Amino acid sequence: MKIDILAIGALKKGPLYDTYHTYLKRLGWSVTLIELESKLRDDKARQKDEQEKILKHINPQAFVFTLDERGKSLPSSKFAEKIKDIQNGGQSHFQFILGGADGLTDVVREKSDFLLSFGVQTWPHMLARVMLLEQIYRAQQILSGHPYHRE
Repeated sequence: MKIDILAIGALKKGPLYDTYHTYLKRLGWSVTLIELESKLRDDKARQKDEQEKILKHINPQAFVFTLDERGKSLPSSKFAEKIKDIQNGGQSHFQFILGGADGLTDVVREKSDFLLSFGVQTWPHMLARVMLLEQIYRAQQILSGHPYHRE
């Protein structure tokens, strides 16, 4: 399985960076982090620039999850089941999109196959990146029958 994480912003060295890389090392699935940044100052212009950068990296052959507060919140076991169902349908390439501080545009959301939410709270986008990788790792463990996940 191939996974791309398209994320706005660069994760700097520190506790979140370390935690992200801890999960990355544990994963048996191939994960590529693609960090995209805009240097524009105006909020609307920056969001539009980020949109264009994201759209350039979306692979039309991949199944695209977009993290968004408007999305569906899934328990970890259901998230793992969703990945398994998609794989069983013949898909082996997944892309996850994480927006920046200004969020994502409707155009990006419309390119998504599934809007995923981590709940109704607002999470810092760098923390959401770590949370996403942990959930991907957890899904891998659930699907392999490993006792990492407890219900």
